Amino acid sequence: MGSELRNSANRVQEYLASNGFSFEVKEFSSSTRTAQEAADSVGCTVAQIAKSLVFREKTTGHAILVIASGSNRVDIKKIESTTGLKLGKADGNFVKEKVGYAIGGVPPVGHNEPLETLLDQDLKNHDVIWAAAGTPFAVFQLKPTDLEPLTKGRWIDLSEGR
Repeated sequence: MGSELRNSANRVQEYLASNGFSFEVKEFSSSTRTAQEAADSVGCTVAQIAKSLVFREKTTGHAILVIASGSNRVDIKKIESTTGLKLGKADGNFVKEKVGYAIGGVPPVGHNEPLETLLDQDLKNHDVIWAAAGTPFAVFQLKPTDLEPLTKGRWIDLSEGR
């Protein structure tokens, strides 16, 4: 880890600091692009990784951010039933344009536009979690209870298999 953050990671750090959050963005020489890679780099369980998934709302065309436990598969039908949203796939260009970050480094905050955010209630099972911080090599540690005030998101049951 170096002391200087890459541009996208620095944007996340500046957003956090300017909004009163004291989380520290850390960059690794190893990848944090996938939940497994992030867990391996950080030294935590996959379930402690707060993975960011971006969907396109089919009716409005807005980006919807889902922050899920790294060990969970997201159940789109369950989300649609709970929220009334109609979710479609978001490609890399859509994510970069609407969110401002490339897939594999999408943070929970600091986006190009405000995003409706849904939070996986399973993240509450951990004392600490790790979220992406703008690049496929950057993350920051936080408590699950920090996610709601940080993202203005809402907690729902969104994982497959229940």
